[in-house]
Amino acid sequence: MTLNLAVTSDQVKNAVANIKLNKPVYADMLDFYGKIFDEQEMSKGRIQIQPLQISEDMRTIKTRKKFSLIEIKEFLFDEVEAGRLFFVICNLAKEANPKLAADAAAILKAKDKVIKTGELFSGLLNSDDALYEKIAGKLDIADTTLGFITYNSLKPSLSVCADQLSSYLNKEDPWLKGYCPICGSPPVLSILEGSGGRSLICSFCWHPWAVQRVFCPYCENRDSKTQHYFYNEGEKEFRVELCDGCKKYLKALDSRETERMIYPPLEQISSLHLDYKARELGYASGIRLAMPV
Repeated sequence: MTLNLAVTSDQVKNAVANIKLNKPVYADMLDFYGKIFDEQEMSKGRIQIQPLQISEDMRTIKTRKKFSLIEIKEFLFDEVEAGRLFFVICNLAKEANPKLAADAAAILKAKDKVIKTGELFSGLLNSDDALYEKIAGKLDIADTTLGFITYNSLKPSLSVCADQLSSYLNKEDPWLKGYCPICGSPPVLSILEGSGGRSLICSFCWHPWAVQRVFCPYCENRDSKTQHYFYNEGEKEFRVELCDGCKKYLKALDSRETERMIYPPLEQISSLHLDYKARELGYASGIRLAMPV
């Protein structure tokens, strides 16, 4: 197994093909998401943003108080590249399910009149829900579709910016918190490593960080008696971590149980059946799941 957050386009394609072969029920979904992942990885090579500067005094204060390095609204992004990717994803979405395809077509038709991608990007980083509702209303589309396309267009910039900021993290002082040390967002996945360690993957910027093995990131519960998990016999590399303290769950991937490359965004998409199962058991996701496909 290789956990890889810096991958090539070909590696993404191979990873998607591998999952489709083993999980044919996800084939149609991955035909769509696989193309997005491919475009995002190629986009990273074109991103041009100057690294955010954090003073040593500010870094020291944030580290001591266990504050994330930045707030989400402070992320820098390549507006030109993100804008290009926005319309690439819209065109890909025209081949998705009928509702998403219709919404994407409406966005493309109005791109010179209503759509200002820079405004959308800033609105997403500033949690401006009203902006999305206003534009979606004008186009008669779902605001979740608009948010989905906008976020996935920004994602390469977010990853590049997070990678640049990671140089400010103190490697000698483990974070051991349930929120991302870069942007403060909750995790989307838990990765169990061959060495016995455990890492969490940020749901927003996809930065990985190490945490304790027995630890709920949502309520910081460390009592092993109130934490357990379930898994399916047919896919032992996956398990779902359940916390009785806050009644939330987090999907986990045990790297010791697979030899394939682990690409976190793909693992999240191809394990949605586990989300449904966890919810049936009465547990809630610790993140907002907004996926039109």
